Amino acid sequence: MGKTPVIGLLGGGQLGRMLCEAAGPLGYDIAVLDEAGCPAKQINANDKHVTGSFKDAAKVRELASRCDVLTVEIEHVNTEVLEEIATKGVRTHSGELRKVPVHPSWRTLRLVQDKFAQKEHFHAAGVPIAPQMALGDGELLPQSLKEAYQKFGFPFMIKARKGSYDGRGNFKVNGPEDFEEVVKALGKLPLYAEKWVPFAMELAVMVIRTEDDAGNCTGVYSYPTVETVHEDDVCKTVLMPPRKVDGAVCAQAQNVAQEVIKSLWGRGVFAVEMFLLQDGTIMVNEVAPRPHNSGHYTIEAVPYLSQYKAQLHAIMDIVPGNMQLVPRCSQAIMLNILGGAAPESHDKLVRLTETEYIRGTDVYLHLYGKASKPGRKIGHITFTTPSADVDLEATIAPFVNEVDLMRKQRLSASSAQLRPTVAPEANRKTSSRDPTAPLVVVTMGSDSDLSVLTAGLDILEKFEVPYDCTITSAHRTPARMTELANAAAARGIKVLIAAAGGAAHLPGMLASETTVPVIGVPVKATHLDGNDSLLSIVQMPRGIPVATVGINNSTNAALLAVRMLGSHYPEYREKMAQYMESMKVEVEGKAAKLEEVGYQAYLADKAKK
Repeated sequence: MGKTPVIGLLGGGQLGRMLCEAAGPLGYDIAVLDEAGCPAKQINANDKHVTGSFKDAAKVRELASRCDVLTVEIEHVNTEVLEEIATKGVRTHSGELRKVPVHPSWRTLRLVQDKFAQKEHFHAAGVPIAPQMALGDGELLPQSLKEAYQKFGFPFMIKARKGSYDGRGNFKVNGPEDFEEVVKALGKLPLYAEKWVPFAMELAVMVIRTEDDAGNCTGVYSYPTVETVHEDDVCKTVLMPPRKVDGAVCAQAQNVAQEVIKSLWGRGVFAVEMFLLQDGTIMVNEVAPRPHNSGHYTIEAVPYLSQYKAQLHAIMDIVPGNMQLVPRCSQAIMLNILGGAAPESHDKLVRLTETEYIRGTDVYLHLYGKASKPGRKIGHITFTTPSADVDLEATIAPFVNEVDLMRKQRLSASSAQLRPTVAPEANRKTSSRDPTAPLVVVTMGSDSDLSVLTAGLDILEKFEVPYDCTITSAHRTPARMTELANAAAARGIKVLIAAAGGAAHLPGMLASETTVPVIGVPVKATHLDGNDSLLSIVQMPRGIPVATVGINNSTNAALLAVRMLGSHYPEYREKMAQYMESMKVEVEGKAAKLEEVGYQAYLADKAKK
């Protein structure tokens, strides 16, 4: 190791990127473990990075062998290997077994990974939390839900103990009619129930924690209390100071946050998310052991020690004692930028930051170097003003309006049917059918199967895949079938989709005559509900594989074909990624609407369509 300390970072997303931006001027080297081209590596070129998953134990050891200390961008990491590195050591390239400190401690990371255990720990430390109870799993879950109702009444919250974020893994139970949906949606996860606590506002406080080499806490220092405003379970804005909250409540939130962080282990920056209740008291929701969305504003509001500089200084144990984290401005608002319906949806918002001059207000744009996808955090804007008299919310209204428009377009796009519809002939684009140079050939044993294949053909049209469509019977036209199979590879065909009912020999016979992958679509015939077709195709002898989808499910056959093409052609891989994202956004849009209007209004609206 040289004189310059090397900090190893697990995760290279936007938080890692901003940490690297802070590290450069301070002279710290940061080695990042994440995929090549991740946001943090884009602006931090060195030969110490490791490419791979930050959950891969071998990769974490490789990173540790190059570093003086390890830290994390995200808490969902392999704490077992971090414990091993910190307590037993890791082999360096010279063969030396060397312990590498981990900050925050692996103990803290392990605790906060389990949200139920995290809150039980805080409760034991005298920190106010919502009443909660662990739930049984599997067959015990329905009875546990009844017990939760008896304890908390309706409504109450069901939350996943591990892996949830941004509202994912949460379910509000309004009545016994929701029990079955809870089991369907979350029944395979370890869960806990939490009493529903109506709150007036969500608050957050960033806290710096220092400790000595023996693990004793030597200081906690809190940034100002901020208000966080969420939309669709994702943070939309962060406001400093909170609106219509007096200084005593803000100070109370800081004190509670400090008590929470004192109970943990390791050095670094921590986010404490809290609820301000109707009676003016504070209740802790959860902790993030790292820089956080609610602390982005500190880059400009507290520039001498932003949350990212603080993370670096705390890890290296150079935080001065008795520190006062006083903002340089009277007000600050951070506005998140989420990807819109189209990759370029945020362009107008970016142009506003370049062209909209606001007297008395500074505007700071941060883009994360991430591809824009619907609902994905791709950047943020921070607004600051030295004046306490400026109505900063009203001042930045053009920017918020643009964010709201992006959301509206995103939700509108997500609610469209995923299965493509055939446009009227006058407006329809030229078909992607290309008998001369198809990449996919769709064939069927009888024209009666065409109605089943229509959905799959629509998918090929949607993805603009050159295809051909024909009829080939394994029994009535065996020579035609053999000719199609034998010529497929030479014609440049990459995938064959074959639909058949009854004995359903067509897919298997094609596969026996060609090296091209074959996808079989079982067709529901008059008898046996298509099970005969399914078993005929799926039970191929060893050596002659046929990929088989569900009965009448030509949609999946076509989507599988597109995925196969993605192995050869990047454009289809990208289109598939966009399609998968659109499915996710559609579900999230429906979930947001359901949670907003309730199940009765949701079903009534659905019945009208």
